[in-house]
Amino acid sequence: MVDYYPPWGFFFKVSFNDISSDTNDVRFQSVSGLSVEYDYESYKEGGENRFEHKLPVRSKYSDLVLKRGMLTNSKVIEWFLDAFNNRVFSPANVTVILMNEKSEPLRTWNVVHAIPKKWQVSDFNAGENGIVIETVELTYRYFTIQ
Repeated sequence: MVDYYPPWGFFFKVSFNDISSDTNDVRFQSVSGLSVEYDYESYKEGGENRFEHKLPVRSKYSDLVLKRGMLTNSKVIEWFLDAFNNRVFSPANVTVILMNEKSEPLRTWNVVHAIPKKWQVSDFNAGENGIVIETVELTYRYFTIQ
């Protein structure tokens, strides 16, 4: 019997399905925000003072935050800037794929109806020799897992 080992978190890719097919646009340094939780509503029952009933109301998804070295020619950033400069919000589906050492998908998150929320470029500092990091933040409706 072979023991199970959890997958490594450094081999993944992000795909903006309808926006870019460029291989540079799928390479990100980090992905965060793949989380979901429930909002609860408290219900107080008459005559019962020991506790409140907590009823699930709706799911709440975190914003998706992606970081990478800045690209000077990117369809994804053009999509972001179109939203910020022209107020054109074109929802897109985003796929995050965690892969094994053979480049085979282990788990896939399909992020539905994502729109730009924030774009940030790291500080420029003449006293350091680091690369410029761009951070993109997306808000979305929900995700499914395959």
